[in-house]
Amino acid sequence: MNSPKPFLSLLCFFFLMTAQSQEHTASPQVSTFTIDAPQLQATKKIWLYLPKGYAASTKKYPVIYMHDAQNLFDAKTSYVGEWNVDEKLDSLGAQVIVVGIEHGGDKRMDELTPYKNAKYGGGHSDAYLDFIVKTLKPEIDGKYRTKSNAKNTTIWGSSLGGLVSFYAILKYPETFGKAGVFSPAFWFNRQEIVDLTQNQSQLKSKIYFLCGDSEGDDDMITDLNKIEQIVNTKRCACKMRNKKVIVKGGKHYEKTWRDGFVNAYLWLD
Repeated sequence: MNSPKPFLSLLCFFFLMTAQSQEHTASPQVSTFTIDAPQLQATKKIWLYLPKGYAASTKKYPVIYMHDAQNLFDAKTSYVGEWNVDEKLDSLGAQVIVVGIEHGGDKRMDELTPYKNAKYGGGHSDAYLDFIVKTLKPEIDGKYRTKSNAKNTTIWGSSLGGLVSFYAILKYPETFGKAGVFSPAFWFNRQEIVDLTQNQSQLKSKIYFLCGDSEGDDDMITDLNKIEQIVNTKRCACKMRNKKVIVKGGKHYEKTWRDGFVNAYLWLD
């Protein structure tokens, strides 16, 4: 795996310069709040997207939980570009709530990786997912009109966020019935994820896999194909429960994920 670490200093500089010149782009449908995360011994900032018409409605909505909230809605807070999730959902008239969880900065790797990597460390996503399932989701379900069952609950992310989203449907299949798994960093816990997937008796969750063919990691597609093959052995062949998209020329950055978001949402929905 080609690590992004050699480029971090340059990217941080680029982010700071870009963020200072950007205007906020989050739509009026987006708000933020903070919540205690005892599992992480931290306070988490949450970004909440409510669909247009929510206030005037009495119906319940499915929910998508997404990682790296800084990059989802607002160009000013994004690292190297946002996903435009709010604008894209607005344009579709989508009837869905999105809960974006800000990553923990220098603790992002710890939060989004299931197992410790011998070189890079990490491996504390059990606590992160426990926070989502046992603290954040009850808060969201209690305050907003949600369809709270697994069939209507999606977890979604890219890179390490793609890794932890896939892990989440293995650990909490009764909570997350769908997953958006974009450019998953399976390399970080390759053997552990393969073993865990193989040890599943069955997999019912819908999964949308996406990655580019120019991500700078020669193993990305190989790892994705292997996981997909194992997943397929856990399925009933009578139903299409996962889809894989390889983006020609797609690189490991927000544009690839932004451009793939709508098709993935429509398929998962």
